Amino acid sequence: MVARHHRRIVGGVAAVLLGTGVTAFGIAPLAPDAADLPVRQVVEPLSAASALQPAAFDAYQDGFVLYRHDTVRRDDNAQSLLQRLGVLDPGAQAFLRSDSLARQLFAGRPGKLVAIETTDRQELLRLTARWLGKDDGSFERLVIERTAEGLQSRIEQGRLTASNRLASGEIHSSLFATTDAIGLPDSVAVQLAEMFSAHIDFRRDLRRGDRFNLVYEVLEADGEALGSGRILSAEFVNAGRAYHSVWFEAPGHKGGYYDFEGQSSLREYLSSPLQFTRVSSGYGMRFHPVHRVRKAHLGTDYAAPTGTPVRTVGDGVVTFAGRQSGYGNVVFVQHRRGHVTVYAHLSRIDVRRGQRIGQGELVGAVGCTGTCTGPHLHFEFRDNGRHMDPLVALRNSESVPLNPSLRPQFEVVAQAQRQLLDAAATVVRASAD
Repeated sequence: MVARHHRRIVGGVAAVLLGTGVTAFGIAPLAPDAADLPVRQVVEPLSAASALQPAAFDAYQDGFVLYRHDTVRRDDNAQSLLQRLGVLDPGAQAFLRSDSLARQLFAGRPGKLVAIETTDRQELLRLTARWLGKDDGSFERLVIERTAEGLQSRIEQGRLTASNRLASGEIHSSLFATTDAIGLPDSVAVQLAEMFSAHIDFRRDLRRGDRFNLVYEVLEADGEALGSGRILSAEFVNAGRAYHSVWFEAPGHKGGYYDFEGQSSLREYLSSPLQFTRVSSGYGMRFHPVHRVRKAHLGTDYAAPTGTPVRTVGDGVVTFAGRQSGYGNVVFVQHRRGHVTVYAHLSRIDVRRGQRIGQGELVGAVGCTGTCTGPHLHFEFRDNGRHMDPLVALRNSESVPLNPSLRPQFEVVAQAQRQLLDAAATVVRASAD
């Protein structure tokens, strides 16, 4: 059989070999071989300054340097922090305890970012800590480094930089359970709840399967996230209905949140004088816990620990700030159109009579002064002297539309944020797949 088809077999083999040769020729590089190129050696002197080596390296050249980072915890001291960072250096511990600048590491709020460089013998070469400064746009940098004279410290000032971060989540039980699960900062989660509080009651309206996407600012110090800023845009889908909110601020105009149609997302009044808390007693008839009789409760009580900040729900003027019978420490705020809000049982008062305050500014803190059985805020809403259910009055407050002259600028911002929200949803779907 081979003899009978000899010509066909030989022809086929020749075609394969010819095709292989053509293919090899087709992918052969056209550039000259690198080995044949001329080689020229360039030698240039470098100054010590151009090496850009930290002082820690200059002080330690006989071994290698180890890097670690962590955050300062609430109960940390010099020993516990350094041990957790792998530093076994009694001299460094003593320096952190005795140096006035170094002691700032454990003063104030915890959460300071700490990065260290050590020798392979676990001796401290350099420690850098960063925390938020006194104003919103700055941070402080503590630097402790080993020099020929020993450990030295200094405090430096830096400017925070803002970058955008995308996030998305799906509700399975509660809003804060979801935000915790995806690592969203608490301050951002509270903002998210407040942005849509005029449309969604997060205690009763949430459904399993509700979802949200958002874009928020991250405040960075030397490239490390030090805190979170404002939500720039968000989308919340509740019971199949989508709500949107975009931050817009123009020169000479007060910034605010608007939906994609330009309607204000925040209304004339906030939905609550406390940041996302529990209503312990509503408006209407009830059995009074102190007087032991049924009587009208003309406000809403919010259960919260003593010291919880209390804010005004709207712009206004303080007409009374002091102590008053059963109210205890109380603040009255006069708003537009004859509206008055009352904040009672405060542990402290942060405003004075005649002071003009804006929506969200603090008036005091939760307490148990006057007639009360436990720490809470008693809040009232009055319309020209007539008591109203605060929850209804706040939810039905008016929204302020966008200034028509700013519409072109708003459209540019809204379009950019819409694309980022779409990207946030896409990223989460991709990670889930």
